[in-house]
Amino acid sequence: MEMEFTKEEKAFQQEVRDFLDQHLPKGQDIWTKRAEWFQALKDKGGWDVPKWPKEFGGPGWSPVQHYIWEAETSNHAMPITLPFGQVMLAPIIMRYGSKEQQERFLPDIRDNKINWCQGYSEPGAGSDLAALKTKAELSVDGSHYTVNGTKIWTTMAHMADWIFCLTRTDSSGAKQEGVTFLLFNVKSPGVTIKPIYTLGNSHHVNQVFFDNVEVPVENRIGEEGKGWTYAKGLLQHERSGIAGISRSIAALDKLKRNVKSVKSGDEMQIEDPTFKRKLAQAEIELRALEFAELQSMTAAQAGGEPGPASSILKLVGTQMQQRIQELTVEAAGVYALNWGFKKAGPKFSKTGMESYLFGRAATVYGGCSEVQKDVIAKKVLGIRN
Repeated sequence: MEMEFTKEEKAFQQEVRDFLDQHLPKGQDIWTKRAEWFQALKDKGGWDVPKWPKEFGGPGWSPVQHYIWEAETSNHAMPITLPFGQVMLAPIIMRYGSKEQQERFLPDIRDNKINWCQGYSEPGAGSDLAALKTKAELSVDGSHYTVNGTKIWTTMAHMADWIFCLTRTDSSGAKQEGVTFLLFNVKSPGVTIKPIYTLGNSHHVNQVFFDNVEVPVENRIGEEGKGWTYAKGLLQHERSGIAGISRSIAALDKLKRNVKSVKSGDEMQIEDPTFKRKLAQAEIELRALEFAELQSMTAAQAGGEPGPASSILKLVGTQMQQRIQELTVEAAGVYALNWGFKKAGPKFSKTGMESYLFGRAATVYGGCSEVQKDVIAKKVLGIRN
């Protein structure tokens, strides 16, 4: 498969490069310029919310333009925003939320005034998400829900202001039925957040407990009991983003540059036949994955949703992320063991091990690899038990 940008797409690619060259902070902490960066993106015409349609203030980019943006920005250190609000929740509010909810929530999501977290997984409902038991009972007067239960592996809940949460409002039918999608403030009475420390002793996930938390009925997205439909759409957007193919391409290119300065015995690491073969194999498979992503743009270009094919990108994309992390640790050798202490060896050895430990979860969150294989078998290949 050959990919050739049109004249207009090449012009857009150059426009992105010129913008990055002009506005990305140089020689200083990018986070001190965070507000200026996002304002410049907004002034450009919705570039601060690249995946939003024009009617909601986004640039209305084509899938190819999105691809170009991801490819160009993956090569730069730049201020980022967490995906929970802008990338995951916003499309659901745009499609299923009321006009009042769109006017209430979308401006603050866009301006990063509210941090969001995702209340999906539970201790007994991870890969089998539809088995969730967090209960929401509608009050007699119909004014609010009372939520009781717990969510786990809730990323950045300790830094969030609000949560979008799947709750059980009816247990009489199939487990995919009776699920309701609620939004509420995590500072509400009855919400308790406890940290979970992962490999590398980092704190980014939590367990969140709900004890008689009252949620106004106007914070329900769509119809009661239809939350599973909305959740599936959100997961497709999430899985497409988790694949991180452009970031993996940038990471592999960086690794190839790094190993040129690392010795393996009497020769440079990059010249070691076994390691060179591993790099080449990873690059071949990564480029094949990139072409799969490009092919998926055909449906998206016609206005389609990510669909179940996003599971293919998520499955292989996260496996590729881990492969590159493993190669980075292998290249660092014994110095990778020194990651949490005094710096020693190649500069990338410390960050390489940190990425390796953090990345072990990539094939679990957003739907574990086993679940993705099941989705691919049933929804893409049409295989039935």
